[in-house]
Amino acid sequence: MVLGESREEFLRRAHAHLEIYTGLDNYKNSWRRLALTTTTFVRGGTDRLCDAMVVHGDEAAILGRIKEHRDAGADHVCLQVLGEEPTTPPLTEWRRIAAALTA
Repeated sequence: MVLGESREEFLRRAHAHLEIYTGLDNYKNSWRRLALTTTTFVRGGTDRLCDAMVVHGDEAAILGRIKEHRDAGADHVCLQVLGEEPTTPPLTEWRRIAAALTA
């Protein structure tokens, strides 16, 4: 997930995160079962793949997506926060989403 409103920043983080996964056959096979096509699997993914795999927006948008998973039957939802830099823990985003989850 990318916590924030900037589409450009969301896409930068999502493409960087998906870089490794778009090179792995097991992920591509799973995405095919979700009706995504091979054309979305360029390294880093297309914008369509980013939109399909990475939720973004403000706290309300993130909570809404979590609720969708819960309503569909999930008994837990794992959140992976994509911060500004992949090697730096996204402490600010963790704190923001934790506050929203516990409110």
